[in-house]
Amino acid sequence: MTKILSALCILMFLAGCGGGNKVSPKNLDNACSIVDQRPKYLRAMKKSNKKWGVPVPVQMAIIHQESKFDGDARTPYRWELGVIPMGRQSSAFGYSQALDGTWDEYRSETGNRGAKRDKIADATDFMGWYMNKTRDKLGIPLSDARRQYLAYHDGWTGYRRGTYKSKGWLVNVAARVGDRAVLYDRQLRSCGKI
Repeated sequence: MTKILSALCILMFLAGCGGGNKVSPKNLDNACSIVDQRPKYLRAMKKSNKKWGVPVPVQMAIIHQESKFDGDARTPYRWELGVIPMGRQSSAFGYSQALDGTWDEYRSETGNRGAKRDKIADATDFMGWYMNKTRDKLGIPLSDARRQYLAYHDGWTGYRRGTYKSKGWLVNVAARVGDRAVLYDRQLRSCGKI
């Protein structure tokens, strides 16, 4: 019994050590601090910018809103009668909070079949792909973080129908995303990261 308990403790310890930096960096209001703590984030966003044209501050502002830079982020559980868990609110997962179906469409269209939502490079590539489709379908510039976020949240059909117009909370969130993109841009320029 002692051997089994010891083995279980070692296994739990090792499981807690793995996984890399999926936990949010500190000081999420400072883009320079974020990329200093996680240089691979900046490399991934610059690669996506070069490939897709989406500005780094726009990517950062949307990732901040969607996951607070937590690679394991998931939507909350739905509860029945306040105590019975009924599954997650949606299939959104990872840095970009991409839904299962949209993620599968991205992997199929780009040929990036091994992409994972909890890897920053894959998440930023997904965002570049998605926002380019948004620009092509809806005419929203890649630099317009506010409107790109509205289409990101409500989907292309929802945005086209104007579903966000009846969601005052979402309009406010999108405005904050736009403001954050401007703030991150100013910060990244001041520390020489872009």
